[in-house]
Amino acid sequence: MKEIIFETLKNLNFTEYEAKAYLTLLEESPLTGYAVAKNSGVPRSRIYEVLDSLAIRGDILVSPGNTPQYTPVPAKELIKNRRREAEENFELAEKSLAEFERSANDRENIWNITGRNEILDKVKDCILSAKKRILLEVWKEEFEELESELRQAAKRGVNVTIIAYGEIASDFANAYLHYMGHEITEEYGGRWIVISADDSEVVAGIVSLGKDSRAAWTRHVGLVMPITEVMIHDLYLMEIMEKHRELLEESFGENLVNLRHKFSIHPDFKKHYVK
Repeated sequence: MKEIIFETLKNLNFTEYEAKAYLTLLEESPLTGYAVAKNSGVPRSRIYEVLDSLAIRGDILVSPGNTPQYTPVPAKELIKNRRREAEENFELAEKSLAEFERSANDRENIWNITGRNEILDKVKDCILSAKKRILLEVWKEEFEELESELRQAAKRGVNVTIIAYGEIASDFANAYLHYMGHEITEEYGGRWIVISADDSEVVAGIVSLGKDSRAAWTRHVGLVMPITEVMIHDLYLMEIMEKHRELLEESFGENLVNLRHKFSIHPDFKKHYVK
């Protein structure tokens, strides 16, 4: 049990000797420095250095006198102080790093992301930072993992519009079920995801290859603009199909298959992007 407590205190930035001295004082106090050394196993040559460090940090209290005595700050108070300090450090880091974030989120580079979980983590970042609009093209499998973040975005007043492959039910987003649904998965040999956040950043890539899934994230306007517009044009087509499906299929075949064949370069009319 003590070993677990020692490791916990080390995670709170205690050295091994500091952890032993503090734990000894929790078990019995007040104690003189000599007694702390004797009971804790901290070398007498180091004990006052260790106790001074704990006192300066506010983890123990010192009773002055010819023979100083030491008592610990109660464990609950220690944890409360550490939590407050951590929050203050996070706030300071957030402010201090804000200036550097511009260079990290620059508008010229295109960044590669490998791995399905890593891609979804980046998509979640985009969702959390969006302020006005999210356009998301997604399969049901990935939607279920993003639903919580998307719901929170909608609660913040972000307009969430989803082009969905597969049956997706949403009470917080404008959800458009693609007229081909699962046939698209077969035709392309996999699933992809595309998100445009506030028309200013895009993540786009393949998510059906597990750790080999790959995507790109960018704020480069040369990619953000056309990718966003392609998604908007998908929405145009879905609105048109909903209202005039029969007429369009008379001209272009079921699910506009003749158009897909017309513009395919593959003999079997299947895409081969995913290997």
